[in-house]
Amino acid sequence: MLVGVTGTPGTGKTSVCKLIQEYKVIYLNSIVKNQKLISGRDKKRDTTIVDLEGLKKMISKFLKNSQDSVTIMESHYSHLLNPDMAIVLRTNPKELAQRLKKKGYSREKIMENVEAELVDVILVEALESCKEVFEIDTTAKPPEEVKNDILNIIRGEKHKFEFLPGKINWLEEVDIEAVIKGELI
Repeated sequence: MLVGVTGTPGTGKTSVCKLIQEYKVIYLNSIVKNQKLISGRDKKRDTTIVDLEGLKKMISKFLKNSQDSVTIMESHYSHLLNPDMAIVLRTNPKELAQRLKKKGYSREKIMENVEAELVDVILVEALESCKEVFEIDTTAKPPEEVKNDILNIIRGEKHKFEFLPGKINWLEEVDIEAVIKGELI
């Protein structure tokens, strides 16, 4: 089974996946960088454009040679690589802005990511491209607890979770005017 752990930058994907020892974890951003799977640069958004088709081929070859029953892909675009399941990590936009600020993101990149989280961009993409989608709110959960939630979902203990896509709604909790004015930063 191929699992995509995805979410807006700053939601905790890498921190949580580093704790997972039970399954093989593929860090897609490292592969893209090391294998030069970049098809261009978005100068306006100050980001690289990933060669998703090249990455899909590389993942497919890896999976053919793998004996692992479960492989986890970690990245904010892992849900675009045809996983059997996507687990979308979510974080309240107020907290997300603070996390990204600590990471040194520019004001523009913080706002882009806060807005993406606010309107469920990655969740919607995952729902359009994956068979099963779960959400985990990481706002106040320690990484170890999020890791355990991920493992329980993978192991089929889905009935224990209320991770119904769309259940998390930041619009009810965030002052939209503050977002528009950039006051979350």
